[in-house]
Amino acid sequence: MRRLPKRLTVVAAALVATISAGSIAFASTSASPTGDGFFAFRMVRSATAVTAGCLKRAEALVTITSVGPVEIMKVTARNLPRNTDFDLFVIQVPNAPFGISWYQGDLDSNRFGQAHGTFIGRFSIETFAVAPGTAPAPKVFTKPPFPNAASNPAFNPVQMYHLGLWFNSPKDAAKAGCPATITPFNGEHNAGVQALSTRNFPTLFGPLRHVHS
Repeated sequence: MRRLPKRLTVVAAALVATISAGSIAFASTSASPTGDGFFAFRMVRSATAVTAGCLKRAEALVTITSVGPVEIMKVTARNLPRNTDFDLFVIQVPNAPFGISWYQGDLDSNRFGQAHGTFIGRFSIETFAVAPGTAPAPKVFTKPPFPNAASNPAFNPVQMYHLGLWFNSPKDAAKAGCPATITPFNGEHNAGVQALSTRNFPTLFGPLRHVHS
């Protein structure tokens, strides 16, 4: 794995430090790629949160640095409900029905409503899912309303360029003034509603599409 350019390391650190301090303006939809495999953009309140009038001022900064075979994605959120668990997904489209969705990991807010996560994987123009044929799938979580499917549908490659952040619990969502709807967006498929998303980007041109390996 090649060493990151010093300039990128400094820029990324400065961006994360700034949002952590609560002083970043987030005026633009995204930051243009630097040409060195670095890209920064923001996540905003989900359509559900806006409609419900909850999570006011919640937002996140995402930075992606390409290191050749993978990307390093850092997510720093602020103004979330305090001491609350969230689940991050790479998704096909930013709003319901979301399309194909890939569970990426967890973000847990602290007592200040800030959450930080670092993820290593393929977060670029090459991010996709494919199912060349139907095959049996393990049924590990079987409780309604979202039990595991016993098999998958076949589909051609589908690019996935958006991000979404969900409440891990419907109770936490309701406590924050959001709908208490149950969704499948956590490890056991009993999550709450979407809190943040990249709906500030076009539906077919999500932020990961800007990242080139």
